[in-house]
Amino acid sequence: MLRAGMYLQNRYEILELIGSGGMSDVYKAKCHTLDRLVAVKVLKEEFSDDVNFVAKFKMEAQAAAGLSHPNIVSVYDVVDEDPLHYIVMELVEGITLKSYINKKGKLDVKEAVGILIQVAQGLAAAHEQNIVHRDIKPQNIIISRDGKVKVADFGIARMVTAQTQGTAAVGSVHYISPEQARGGYSDARSDIYSLGITMYEMVTGRLPFLGENTVAVALAHVEEPITRPSIYEPDIPQSLEDIILKCTEKRPERRYQAVTEVITDLRYFLLHPDEDFVVPEPEEDYGSDTRTISPDELKVINLGHKNYQPIGEDEEYLQQREWDRDRGRNRERGWDGPDRDRNRGANVSTGIERVLTSVGVFVAIVIVAVLILLFSRLGGLFRSGSGLGFGGGTVEPSIQMETVGSDETTAALSDTEVLAPDATGLPVDMAEAKLKEYTLVMRVARYEESDTVEKDYVILQDPVEGTVVQKYSMVDVVVSSGNGMIDLSQLGLTGMDQIGSSSVLGQNGLTASFAEEYNDTVAAGRIIRYEPAQVRAGETVTLYVSLGPAPVMRTVPDLFNITEEEARQRLTDASLNPGEVTHEYHDTVPEGYVCGQSAAANESVEEGSRISFVISDGPAPPVVNRVASINEVCDLQSTYGPGTEGTILRLEIRLRQDAEDGSQYATLLPAAEYVGGAQIPISFPRIEAVIPGAEYGEVEVVNVDTGAVLVSYPVQFFTEE
Repeated sequence: MLRAGMYLQNRYEILELIGSGGMSDVYKAKCHTLDRLVAVKVLKEEFSDDVNFVAKFKMEAQAAAGLSHPNIVSVYDVVDEDPLHYIVMELVEGITLKSYINKKGKLDVKEAVGILIQVAQGLAAAHEQNIVHRDIKPQNIIISRDGKVKVADFGIARMVTAQTQGTAAVGSVHYISPEQARGGYSDARSDIYSLGITMYEMVTGRLPFLGENTVAVALAHVEEPITRPSIYEPDIPQSLEDIILKCTEKRPERRYQAVTEVITDLRYFLLHPDEDFVVPEPEEDYGSDTRTISPDELKVINLGHKNYQPIGEDEEYLQQREWDRDRGRNRERGWDGPDRDRNRGANVSTGIERVLTSVGVFVAIVIVAVLILLFSRLGGLFRSGSGLGFGGGTVEPSIQMETVGSDETTAALSDTEVLAPDATGLPVDMAEAKLKEYTLVMRVARYEESDTVEKDYVILQDPVEGTVVQKYSMVDVVVSSGNGMIDLSQLGLTGMDQIGSSSVLGQNGLTASFAEEYNDTVAAGRIIRYEPAQVRAGETVTLYVSLGPAPVMRTVPDLFNITEEEARQRLTDASLNPGEVTHEYHDTVPEGYVCGQSAAANESVEEGSRISFVISDGPAPPVVNRVASINEVCDLQSTYGPGTEGTILRLEIRLRQDAEDGSQYATLLPAAEYVGGAQIPISFPRIEAVIPGAEYGEVEVVNVDTGAVLVSYPVQFFTEE
């Protein structure tokens, strides 16, 4: 294992280990020649002496070195420096698409299409160079921090030559094409199938085919119809679903024939999501009407096929046509009619061919199971986004193959069994890599809040460590979503106004309360700070609002018993302003001098405050009382007329005096009930004036219910001695 500070070729300085796979370790390094950061993938020491492993390791570089495209991880250098074998490649800071799907559950349609177009562009560049990836899956797609999408891990890529026909199945079984699973011919359309499965997972959050083991999943790709994505996600637009289904057709000739066609339809979908524009590939015509061949036509056919030997088995011929139509192999085998098979002496019965074909499929599936074990190690070459480092933590060198349980238990395992390792306490990507080394598949069952386990780290696993399980079986993990606390530092509250900050908190399920304080640096009305730093949804956050700089305080001077002019001068000298000036009588303060002020002497007030004061008008003049008297009788019968004896009236007696600003009243006798024919005495020996100095007034008898004045009596006021 390399250590930080070591140099390779006096050029690449090793900085840190960022990934570890089955065959290789990946380091972050600095190229001092070109002054840039790179990723260095080093073949592990235990494999460096194995010629086959070294060849496989170099194969990856040879497949990708000739590719230069923004959506493909670039290979810069391939070095044999005994005993080290390593590849220098582009360092991508980001996250794998698989991790991104796990975090979000499923992707928004437009976001998914944007990612898929970039992936397809990278594949198109590879296909133009006649290179088929053969292992397209979300784990081999990296989303960089700036949003660029890159395809990685060309470790099992092949040039499109005769070697792609009849090679054993490779690639991840959940994304493998039917022809790869059968060990048949694979070309660019195999990548399109895997891309379609990746699309399916992105928009639904799930894989179309699952099984207890890899053989079951491979068989599902070959035989089972794919469930329409809209079954799991009804909001998927019809045209996007048609694109996915066309990519994942069982027969290659029914799929898109080039990745560029996929890109064209995806781009059109972004502009016209509601249109039904996806055109299926045409079916070969097996269903034309049967007719009798004329002697002349038969002669022409025989002349064109000199070795033609009729077998006379019409039923066998028709069964052969039916079998080929069902399997969709005409194009792959180049079969173009019964005459060609007959020219080859193809006189084998349909039943025998079916048996042999079934045996061939079974053998291919067995090969899948064996080779998956090998390529589970090879698949670690670009683990975790080429091991190129991405958000969510770096992969520590602690991910190594280890023995779980006693030697006796391990020795008792069959070739198809393994002891489950401990993946708890590891980041999701590290846990997935560790389980993969044990030929197990990780699945995130759910996310759970935890106060003790860091976000995106594994809390629990099922089956637990030490359990005997079948290879390639599923290990469900529970991943920490953090402690559920909202970090307020991420919301940018400082410097906001009250309305904006309250809105942001509301969007995050929080309630705002406000407190005010002075601050010399934060503008008035803006948020200075908040408490607490972290909260849970539904809690209240206290926001401290700036009142601006703290005011300068001044001491109020003593204004008592000085003139108005002197009072104004003293306030000015104290950086205060004169307020309202009023007058009132005062028994001890001479007229023209201050006898009162709004703020007490020596009180502290803000600079510039207004201080009101009162000027004495001297002692108040003596009070002069003016009074009047009356002694009358109000005869209600004479007022209302005879016959009103039974009427009940509510009456009030009052004094009215008129002045320039209106009339003023004083109640002499409160409202009371009287019989209509009664006589009411109006006798008041002393009536005080309500307007000082007024000489005359009126004593009125008023109907309270109607407001009408029934009778009024004039009175004259005299000064009381």
